[in-house]
Amino acid sequence: MPKRFLKLFATSLLAALLSSCGGGSSSGSIGSGSGGSTPNPPPVTTAPPTATQAARFLGQASFGVTSSDINTVVNQGYSGWLDTQFAAPQKLHRNYMDSIGATLPATTTLNQNQFFESFWQQAITGDDQLRQRVAYALSQIYVVSFQDSTVNNYPRGVASYYDTLASNAFGNFRTLLEAVSLHPMMGIYLTSLRNQKESGTRVPDENYAREVMQLLTIGLVQLNQDGTPKLSNGKAIETYTNADITGLAKVFTGWSWAGPDKTDSRFFGGNADPDRDWKPMQSYPKFHSTSDKTFLGVTVAAQTTANPEASLKTALDTLYNHENVGPFIGKQLIQRLVTSNPSPAYVSRVAAAFANNGQGIRGDMKAVIKAILLDPEARADVDSSNFIAGKLREPVVRLANWMRSFGAKSTSARFLMGNLDDPLNALGQTPMRSSSVFNFYRPGYVPPNTSIAGLNLVAPEFQITGETSVVGYLNFMRDVIPNGTGFSRDVKADYANLIPLADTPDKLLDQISLLLTANQMSASLRNQILAAVNSVAIPANSTTAADTARKNRVYLSIFLTMASPEYLTQK
Repeated sequence: MPKRFLKLFATSLLAALLSSCGGGSSSGSIGSGSGGSTPNPPPVTTAPPTATQAARFLGQASFGVTSSDINTVVNQGYSGWLDTQFAAPQKLHRNYMDSIGATLPATTTLNQNQFFESFWQQAITGDDQLRQRVAYALSQIYVVSFQDSTVNNYPRGVASYYDTLASNAFGNFRTLLEAVSLHPMMGIYLTSLRNQKESGTRVPDENYAREVMQLLTIGLVQLNQDGTPKLSNGKAIETYTNADITGLAKVFTGWSWAGPDKTDSRFFGGNADPDRDWKPMQSYPKFHSTSDKTFLGVTVAAQTTANPEASLKTALDTLYNHENVGPFIGKQLIQRLVTSNPSPAYVSRVAAAFANNGQGIRGDMKAVIKAILLDPEARADVDSSNFIAGKLREPVVRLANWMRSFGAKSTSARFLMGNLDDPLNALGQTPMRSSSVFNFYRPGYVPPNTSIAGLNLVAPEFQITGETSVVGYLNFMRDVIPNGTGFSRDVKADYANLIPLADTPDKLLDQISLLLTANQMSASLRNQILAAVNSVAIPANSTTAADTARKNRVYLSIFLTMASPEYLTQK
């Protein structure tokens, strides 16, 4: 597509996306933003999934659909595939950073690019696709960002933080919450590291105390199990007050860098342990508040001897057991994996799994993930008339989809990828580079003056979507699909199995539609792409020209599919 048409096309595409994400009437369920309720959807059949159903499931549960993975899901069934994924071993990003660091000259240090390399390696080639996808979702709730200038100094620490999310993705939420709270990268990012007790005019830093409630556990307002706000006199009831923040802030005093001793020098950053960037923060009783700590209806009594561990346990147990956690965290994970506007009934079922995994255990992340991905609203076949279902695919996921679906390989074997923040010439999004603790986009974001807003729905990913970013995405993929991406075009797709299909465009498009849209391509889009592909003639008198034409047919088919609302809107 000539560049002069891209902006015009982007404007039309943006309008189509807004329409496909809530712009029409629907017989489907209304999102929980409406405050309404919906009947339970019909149960999902227990018959083995079809290839189309498997592809749609993998679009939610992995970084991209491959023919091999489709066959595996068809053979194992949804639950069988999930159980296999739960058992898959984890590969640590920190180990990759250490291996690269060992090869660097003495004057060179690790930087964020090595983390990006490791991220893409695992996202694209990892056999533990469910862990990869869930860890990425968690990284958008439990945010730490390279855009923080101090965090950026510790790329190995960020790799370890991401490992922490992945390690706990299938564990218990209480363990995840403590691991996040004590990780030094979170300590730096939300300033709980080196936080000191009150003294004179000095008061404890309240940053982490505020955000661990607002963003990481319970949210701003009290919730019913279905995620709808509890009301008093027609108004939502706040979950905490400023006094709760002040009380909880005292809990997070006296924590700082790990090391073999607890000297003042180490607390303030001196005598650095070589592994302090990834080892959990340790307590320094001298700097921990011993006064009463009251928050969320609980009081840690004044301590004669400072006991940071006891204070922390009470605080995290209180947050973990708060009734908001299941619907608050569960809904956000649904949004990241399945749909922007889950019905209250869907949220309620997931929250119930958080409260009790069926064996009396609270916070079992495996149970939560299964509840999300196996819910009837996630697994029921797509209703093309339901404009409310689904979500906009974010840029990182789109690029990962392309890499996985078309067998991308790295010439260096390292996936030499860098910062992709530029919205005009790249993706406008890079893993672990959110601009704030509120993620790349807020879970409750509503595009203003749109039909989505008119329907009282949310569309989080639209917060980083506009004409500029759409043009940038189109430019980027138009270049990447034929030429590859990364430094020196290190990452290139393998189209060997598609090129032979170029002589029969129907078959070519069948394969691409299955991998990218789970066969949700509309008849009108299919006809448009077929017409475009057929316009690329395959010469009969030149083998070289014919090979080039076949490749161009493949490139064009993929590009037009990835530029379509049917692909960009995951349903």
